[in-house]
Amino acid sequence: MGKALAVALAMFLSTGATYIPVTSNLAWLAGHWVQEGAEGWAEESWTQPRGGVMLGTGLTGKGSAAKSFEFMRIAESSDSRRLVFWGSPGGKAPVAFPLAMYGRQEVVFENPKHDYPTRISYKREGRMLIAITSGRDGSNPQTWRYRRARD
Repeated sequence: MGKALAVALAMFLSTGATYIPVTSNLAWLAGHWVQEGAEGWAEESWTQPRGGVMLGTGLTGKGSAAKSFEFMRIAESSDSRRLVFWGSPGGKAPVAFPLAMYGRQEVVFENPKHDYPTRISYKREGRMLIAITSGRDGSNPQTWRYRRARD
């Protein structure tokens, strides 16, 4: 574990704070991720962190037809004390999901006031990225198991 990650993780675990610097701790999320199956396909792309921000896009479809898209951003809140995932499905106004939990290659964002989802999580397993949206208690999960398409 890198020194910066160890220090940030120790501060997070010891204080209960929900701050981690994007630039040094979420780079594992960056890249182009793809899931394909009989029910359709999904793609998600995340930029390398820069200036405390990561930008993401999502696209789903079936065959040659796109069905939905989303613009995403992970950035420090205006007070620079907390990371926030901003989701904008279909180009709608962005909705904030503050950081709820962080692990070595896992991150969870929650907004209990949002109708659905209230929880958005990402977990890296080797060259796979697992994304799950659900209710706060894990109810009604939607899971995407992406493989890395390219960096």
